[in-house]
Amino acid sequence: MQPQFVDLHTHTTASDGTDAPAELARKAARLGLAAVAITDHDTLSGLDEAVQAGRELNLEVIRGCELGAATPYGEMHLLGLWIPARAPALEARLEALRAQRTARNRHIVEKLNRLGFPLSYDDVLRFARGESAGRPHIAAALVERGHVASREEAFARFLGAGGAAYVPRELPTPEEGVALMAGLGATVCVAHPMLLRCPAGWLDEILPRLRACGLDGLEAYHSEQSAAQERLCVELARRHGLGLSGGSDYHGLAKPRVRLGRGHGGLRVTLNVLEGLKRRRAAAGLPLA
Repeated sequence: MQPQFVDLHTHTTASDGTDAPAELARKAARLGLAAVAITDHDTLSGLDEAVQAGRELNLEVIRGCELGAATPYGEMHLLGLWIPARAPALEARLEALRAQRTARNRHIVEKLNRLGFPLSYDDVLRFARGESAGRPHIAAALVERGHVASREEAFARFLGAGGAAYVPRELPTPEEGVALMAGLGATVCVAHPMLLRCPAGWLDEILPRLRACGLDGLEAYHSEQSAAQERLCVELARRHGLGLSGGSDYHGLAKPRVRLGRGHGGLRVTLNVLEGLKRRRAAAGLPLA
């Protein structure tokens, strides 16, 4: 029987996941998924490894990336799917974002030290096996040093927005982020739009602007969006002429409740979702590799 499910939002050790890219591909193949997208934060460094593993396993691996963008209501996350193998403009922008992320990480560590929770940046880097280190790695270091009992406590007390050591990120605008990836021929979707704490109607205001920059989809199906929120996404997409995407947001042991291909709460993303995105790419004359 042909595999019927996909996962179009996953993370590896290239950013803040705990599975190496090839390991994640092998896990997806064992689970019988038809396709998986690798969408690490601010880096493309794990894609070649995952794609090669996919070829060996007869698994479709989609080259992706997750990019943060600044809005008045917090970060909007953008998923680029079908990122080309050569993307120098995107690589340069991601390198700058990683440098800003490193400066932010060091500032957070300094604040934690001033608050009386000793931590070195080397402690953080021990948990970052890829080139994109971030707050999840700081949280893991806080747990290791015994300052908190769990990563969830680390975010609640120190690292989340409003936390005692929180430092905001310097990010592109949503329009800039969409245009950057769409300009390379990627399919760009707003990730988990219902998690953005914005006023009712704000998405209806910004989506036409992003559509004009090349936005092509919404992630309707996500581990942290309810069935009612899925329906809202589907209706938003219909109103604005957008496609639908979906994925677990798998991070391995960093998010133990979220399973590859299953998320939590019964999430399943069908092959029809991927085929719908492919039809949109074909209609736009865009390649699938």
